[in-house]
Amino acid sequence: QVRLVESGGGLVQPGGSLRLSCAATGTIFSINAMGWYRQAPGNQRELVARISSGAATSYADSVKGRFTISRDNAKKMVYLQMNSLKPEDTAVYYCNAKAPWGVESWGQGTQVTVSS
Repeated sequence: QVRLVESGGGLVQPGGSLRLSCAATGTIFSINAMGWYRQAPGNQRELVARISSGAATSYADSVKGRFTISRDNAKKMVYLQMNSLKPEDTAVYYCNAKAPWGVESWGQGTQVTVSS
């Protein structure tokens, strides 16, 4: 059973930075595509960034140039570096793992609040 645990969320002022971390257990981590999603109140969950097993990355247009996703297969970790944060980035951020055969796993989420 795959378990994902996010950390690093919090309150930050507009223009600030946060680094989210996601620790994975119970999986052959390197074969999974990993992603960060977010969900703001009243909104659907949306993809923020994704990194493939081969480290190819993709981003939502709203975060391109500000967010960077990375992974450390040896530590079974995936990260989301968030810079130049805006109030509209406020949401619960979720870590996602997708196995090659299509099974997905989710973390419990971490709150990010961007406010002055």
